[in-house]
Amino acid sequence: MTSFAPDSIVLNRKLPLWYQVSQSLRASILGRSPREPLRLPTEEQLAEHYGVSVLTMRQALKELEDEGLISRHRRRGTFIEPDARRSTPVRLLGSVDAIVAQQSGMTAELLDHGTVPVTGELAEYFPDLAEVAAYHRLRSDEQTGEPTNHARNHVRPELAERIDPEDLARRPMTKVLRDLVGADISRITDTVQARLADPETARLLQVPLLSPILHYTGVTYDTAGRVLDLAVIHYRGDRFSFTVTLDAT
Repeated sequence: MTSFAPDSIVLNRKLPLWYQVSQSLRASILGRSPREPLRLPTEEQLAEHYGVSVLTMRQALKELEDEGLISRHRRRGTFIEPDARRSTPVRLLGSVDAIVAQQSGMTAELLDHGTVPVTGELAEYFPDLAEVAAYHRLRSDEQTGEPTNHARNHVRPELAERIDPEDLARRPMTKVLRDLVGADISRITDTVQARLADPETARLLQVPLLSPILHYTGVTYDTAGRVLDLAVIHYRGDRFSFTVTLDAT
């Protein structure tokens, strides 16, 4: 039987390996095509794929099993749960794959895209540009169709030229920039605030006006320190929580 083939990852040895592996595998699972197999490779095969021990792999798989994304059956193997509800925590642990996993697993409708002038707040992030490409997407739960968040991305024009809008229907912008465009991502700085839904957000997310939401700002930099992407995402407060893990070493 053919097994699902997860994406690869370059591990950061300063961060917990099981967490990085679980988030990379989670992003692969949530971004999979419906035509791909549900069966995962064995623990040993996955451990070899990620370059970790079997014990580390088991811990990563337990994280996904506890979330309900996979089920494990003695002698039969491990399988992706296609009907698992994705009520996603916003977790930040210094890994780009954690950001990709956070944004994965939802269908996205591209509401509009084009170019906008670099004025006001945008000038703080793109001081060397006159205009940037802008994308506005509404993400929804694949099973219920319930809107979960809406995102605005502002991307450098030379990168936007290589973005196929169809890729944004199933893939988060970070994954498109890194894996499809080949952007040289160095780091992402995240800010999460509690806010009240404005009229546009209330309409798009189908929540009462002034209900609580999570306001996320993600700034993606390259190795030269330039901003590649400025993402502003409004998450429904009843579907997301926010967790930060700090490494003591």
